[in-house]
Amino acid sequence: MKDSMTGFDVRAVSLELDAWSGAYVKKAYMPHYEQIVLRINPKEAEQFDLVIVRGQRVYTSKRDRPMPMTPPSFAMVLRKHLKNARLTKVEQLGFDRVLMFRFDTKNGQRSLSVELFRNGNVILMDENDVIIQPLTHASYSGRTIKKGETYIPPPAAIDPNNLTLESLEEAFAESDRDLVSTLGGKINLGGIYANAVCEHAGLEPNSSTEDADAANVLKSLQHFLKQLNSSQIGHLILKPTKEYNEDVLKTITAMETLDAKSSTMLRETATEATPLLLPSHAGKIAYSCSNLCSAIDAWKGHHDANALARREQEKLDAAAPGRGHSTEVEKLERRMKQQEQALEGFAKKIEKQQAIGHAIQEHWTHVETILQQAREAVQKQGWKPVLKGLKENPWVDSGNAADRTMMVRLPDESGQPGQAFTLHLNDSVHQNAQRYFEAARKQKDKTSGATTALEETKTAFKRAQKKEAKQKASGRMQTVRRSKRLWFEQHRWSMISGGHLLVGGRDAKGNDSIVKKHLSGGDMYLHADIHGAPSCSLRASQGFALVEEPYGQLPPGVPSYKLVDKLGDERVNDAKLEEAATLALCWSRAWNGGGAHGTVFAVKPAQVSKSAQTGEYVGKGAFIVRGQRQWFKDLDVQLGIGLVAINGVPLLMSGTVASIKQRCERYAILSPGQTKKEQLANRIYKATGLRTDDALSVLPGSSDILEDVGIFTPYQSKEEE
Repeated sequence: MKDSMTGFDVRAVSLELDAWSGAYVKKAYMPHYEQIVLRINPKEAEQFDLVIVRGQRVYTSKRDRPMPMTPPSFAMVLRKHLKNARLTKVEQLGFDRVLMFRFDTKNGQRSLSVELFRNGNVILMDENDVIIQPLTHASYSGRTIKKGETYIPPPAAIDPNNLTLESLEEAFAESDRDLVSTLGGKINLGGIYANAVCEHAGLEPNSSTEDADAANVLKSLQHFLKQLNSSQIGHLILKPTKEYNEDVLKTITAMETLDAKSSTMLRETATEATPLLLPSHAGKIAYSCSNLCSAIDAWKGHHDANALARREQEKLDAAAPGRGHSTEVEKLERRMKQQEQALEGFAKKIEKQQAIGHAIQEHWTHVETILQQAREAVQKQGWKPVLKGLKENPWVDSGNAADRTMMVRLPDESGQPGQAFTLHLNDSVHQNAQRYFEAARKQKDKTSGATTALEETKTAFKRAQKKEAKQKASGRMQTVRRSKRLWFEQHRWSMISGGHLLVGGRDAKGNDSIVKKHLSGGDMYLHADIHGAPSCSLRASQGFALVEEPYGQLPPGVPSYKLVDKLGDERVNDAKLEEAATLALCWSRAWNGGGAHGTVFAVKPAQVSKSAQTGEYVGKGAFIVRGQRQWFKDLDVQLGIGLVAINGVPLLMSGTVASIKQRCERYAILSPGQTKKEQLANRIYKATGLRTDDALSVLPGSSDILEDVGIFTPYQSKEEE
């Protein structure tokens, strides 16, 4: 695969994807018009994304992939029909570039056809192969891709897997093309693999099919097909560049796991992903992956993961070409360039208008003659015949009866038709010339105003540059506008060792939500031994994973994580529970209660109930806990706050002192104190740029700052030090 997948690539990917039969579709997304993502949830493995880039590639990926808040209509149709659907089969249609996905749903079988030729298409069908919705409507010879039509696959080409010696000999006999063209087109191998078969068979690609030994060709073809059907390895072919020479690339091929820098190097030097190493790859540097999907992801995954950002950029470019997401400095710089260009245009326009005015005066007789002839012709014949006869007159291009004007030409230095101008028949020659002088004068007045505006922009630009430099030096970040918050932000939340998510209610309604929606299975329920304390849930499987290649631009000292539904280690041990218990205590009234220590208990979800005994009443946000409890005593009322990015969004996170210091470069340690949280939030805003509302939701209450690294004061990165 170079720009798009071949039949060999599709066969390799179909075998890899079919191994995931039995997995369930969790959700469908469409981050870009060119890309569809199905989030797949296998029973015994971590969830992954099935990425479909129409007309180009299909592969699996586990990358952080920001999605639009409002899904497009096609994504909504896929969700309606494929949510919780079980994948039953993935197959290639013949040896064509078409993948067919079969699903079992509560409403019967559903199929998804992914066509990877031409511009590509994705077609959703019901159990009778009637099209429910295509990504793109299309009509071809013999088939129509349209809602309500029965899906007809593209005309089947030869499947090399079913090729016999007799059929190959027959194809050779009927062909009027050379060997490589016959194999690539008629035998359906494509150019790359047709050349590979010729080279393996020891035949000249441009030789005649009459001279080719069909048995030898078939043997070479079967050699590659056998490798394709038995091997699951994928390869990336690397090409050295000025920045990354051959020796550097060879060190990458020897690595078992790649860090972020090596991954960047790999995708920037990769030129091809292939399931087989062909003779044409001899002498080239190849990096081997566990399968072809992994190879494609290593090469194209980073680009595809930024599909949403590209879509937003395209929207902005459509509204205002070249603008995109901008800082104040960038906006002013663009405005300054536009104003400078406008001034240059004004000067040229003034010069041109004055030149036409002078030219009319210089060629007074010529203009007067045309003016008189035009008036007489219009008066005698009317406008319609005059306009028809203009083609025969080299000095008049066109006319406008409504305005009583004509586009006429002045003679150039050789006396031939030259500069064109608009001649008003109701005006004299002098008045026509004056029109251009007057237009030039008005343009000069505009130029004066534009010059003043440019000077104001230059002043604002310098001011913005100073402000931006000051902001960068202070470690402040650009605030992120969000139409929708991450779901856990409505609660108190933190990240526990192992990446586990801890959520706690902010009020009675939040407590109810935590227990009813976010407490199940292997989770643990925690509650401080204080009246009115929040109900907390330590999620066993849901949490955060570190992102080595962060999405978007983050300031220094901000680690990036993504929210995941399945963690690698789902065990909740005593150490993790104690860490969660400390936070459950700090989120309670213990923080403002004046005590330095407190007690928290933990129980399993089955021990938490809303059902009360006869005569008892359980209020909103309260629960009955039955059975043995695990107690954590003498916990310190002290916590840390640090800057992290979750799904590309910079956030302030609370945690235990040890965990915050371990995870965050920019952090602060707090204890109960006298400084109001509103004052602390304002200081955080000034130092980091985070909105005060985002900071207030994390701060536990009035506090004293025990230690601060870039949260309440400007941050200095390790590089600057």
